[in-house]
Formats: sequence, structure tokens, C-alpha cells
Amino acid sequence: MASSTSAPVGAQWFALHTLSGQEGKVKTYIEKFKKAEELDDHIFEVLLPTEVVSEVKGGKKTTKTRKLYPGYVFIQMHLYGEDGKVINRPWYFVKEVAGVIGFVGGERPAALRQSEIDEIRARIEAASGKEVPKVQYEVGEEVKVTDGAFANLTGRIDEIDPERGKLKISVSIFGRFTPVELEYWQVQRITE
Repeated sequence: MASSTSAPVGAQWFALHTLSGQEGKVKTYIEKFKKAEELDDHIFEVLLPTEVVSEVKGGKKTTKTRKLYPGYVFIQMHLYGEDGKVINRPWYFVKEVAGVIGFVGGERPAALRQSEIDEIRARIEAASGKEVPKVQYEVGEEVKVTDGAFANLTGRIDEIDPERGKLKISVSIFGRFTPVELEYWQVQRITE
């Protein structure tokens, strides 16, 4: 992954507003055709921050990729020349990509601050290699176990371990509370 220190001189980050569900196509298109359009010296990196989300439906665990910023793609590029004017070729190339609504900021988009890009990269890094449960739980909450040896029992959440995606739950077995450790996807909220 390119670090902010190896950024091309004068390159800046911009946010692109895209049609919902078109973010991946926009990223792929720009990466694929920037070379053919001889824009490698203007367009450098395209970011589509995502995380893996897991949930259980009908007893089956499913995982899918969720966009951290739906409707947006981030692009590192030379958009303005030394004279402060928009450079036409990369401007029109990006604006005319199918699925792009436009640059955030309209006809004179402001570049993102480095702190904003650092925060986006930190979110990508935090989500990397981890599954995030679709539902977030709280200590003290009542849940129903949906999978495993304790299926159909209800319990109370005593501890949450987000790093491992595990919950410590006290379930009532023969009138005694017994602590068990389960994964997030093995329980569901008891709806009121």
C-alpha cells in the first residue's frame, strides 16, 4: 500500500460522488482505463474503503463486503495545474466515467486534507482481515442463542470481545446461570 510519503508531487485526494451501487465499477474503470488514456501521470490511486460484515439468516452465516462510505470513491490525482486551473484531460476523463455523478465540491472541488485521508486509511486498516457483525450488542442485553449446543436458550451478555468477535453470555441451564462463549453470529437480539 502506498504511504502518504511516497505520494506523487502535487497530487491531491478528491472525493467522487457516485451512483449507489456503482462504486466498484467506477474504481475498476478508472484503474483499467487511465493507462489507455495516457493519464498515469495524472491519476495515481483510487480508494473504495470496505469492511466485511457477517450475519446469520435462517441458521446460515453469510458474509458480505460493505462500503464504509456508500456513494463515494476517493481518487488521488493531479487535478489543478501550476496556474491553479483545472487540467481538462483528467477532469473530463473522471467526470465522464459511467456511474460518476461528479466531484464533491462541484466545478471547483477542494482537495481532502491529509488528516481526512489518514482517517479513511485508518478505517480501512482497522477493517482489514476482520469480520464485523451486522448487529452490535451491549453488555447486559438479553439475547437468544441461535446456533450450537445452547440453541434456543436465552441469556444475558456479560462481556463483549470485538477483537475476536466473541460474546460471553450467561445462559440459564437447569435453573443455574452458566457462562458460555459464543460468536456474534450465534446469537440474535430478543425483539420486544
